Amino acid sequence: MTGMTGMTDPAGPATPPPPADSSALDGFLHALPKMELHCHLLGTVRRSTFEALARRENAPIPAADIEAFYTRGEKPVGVLRVLRALDAWLLKTPDDFHRLTYEYLEDAARHQVLYAEFFWNPTGTARVSGLAYPAVLAAVRRAIADAAQDFGITGRLVPAIDREADAAAALEMVQWVLQHRADEVPGIGIDYREELGPPERFVQAYAAARAAGLKATAHAGEFGLPAANVRTAIEQLQVDRIDHGYTIVDDPALARQAREAGLVFTVVPTNSYYLRTLAPQRWALDHPIRQMRALGLRVHPNTDDPTLHHVTPTGAWRMMLRDFGYSIDDLRHCLLNGLDAAWIDEGTRRRWRTEFCERFDALRQQWLPPAPA
Repeated sequence: MTGMTGMTDPAGPATPPPPADSSALDGFLHALPKMELHCHLLGTVRRSTFEALARRENAPIPAADIEAFYTRGEKPVGVLRVLRALDAWLLKTPDDFHRLTYEYLEDAARHQVLYAEFFWNPTGTARVSGLAYPAVLAAVRRAIADAAQDFGITGRLVPAIDREADAAAALEMVQWVLQHRADEVPGIGIDYREELGPPERFVQAYAAARAAGLKATAHAGEFGLPAANVRTAIEQLQVDRIDHGYTIVDDPALARQAREAGLVFTVVPTNSYYLRTLAPQRWALDHPIRQMRALGLRVHPNTDDPTLHHVTPTGAWRMMLRDFGYSIDDLRHCLLNGLDAAWIDEGTRRRWRTEFCERFDALRQQWLPPAPA
């Protein structure tokens, strides 16, 4: 096919039927062709896999802790402790990363995700698990190829700067990526606790990545931190898109600038911070994702840490409708936003825009035909 090397056909395998008890809307949402642009590999680990790795390593993680890791309460705590535990105790071989990657892509493909860009933090893995970047990269690339063959999904890895480390570690990570260039690694990101690693600390690392032709994104405005972080990511890190970005709603001038630039925000409907800090009866009404729609910002829904957030790609799209006031027409725009923000070549983008829109419209007619006059 034409387009990016190794890209699979977005039509993929035949669309599986949704569960028999699904409503028409659920059937439509399940069958939609989807992209994932904001998902953390370690946050996709199945509970059964976590438990199996813990048994294998005889890890000092009590069963009650594992239960807590996978409990999503009314005011859920963040998942970073789980990600750190994986590096510290469980992920000991490159094959472990093959397993996580393959299982994530299998799970995503069940929800008609045809293309997925997912984050991994090489610094934490190298420092804590003792696994070097090239060894893990090779395993992830094998898993991407295996999943493409078995499930018709295209996977892409986005190495992420550990913002809890220092600027030198960030630059070192970028150098690892540049020394081991791969088609499956189109760009970089940044994650972990935003309050411990303001974006301005990593300007040099981002400049090195951009100079070498890598794409860039950044988590910013995720935990209610000032919109200045979003501005820094846009203006100083010069990212191609923003992950989360919610506090941009507090800066009308910046929101207008982002809207005019057509910047896409990869949002997460299950974001823990707002579930903890907003009153349950006001959560859906006051959530920034709803406000971003009102401001005309371009958004694309994602799962972030699907097994830990108890969400699927279908569920993330459903929440946009059910909770944040988006319409079916808005979802079509979200689909296009994802295609525009994805790190794919322009020929593939043009072709997929046509094919995805045709599938969206056909599925809409199939599952949600207009009511008779």
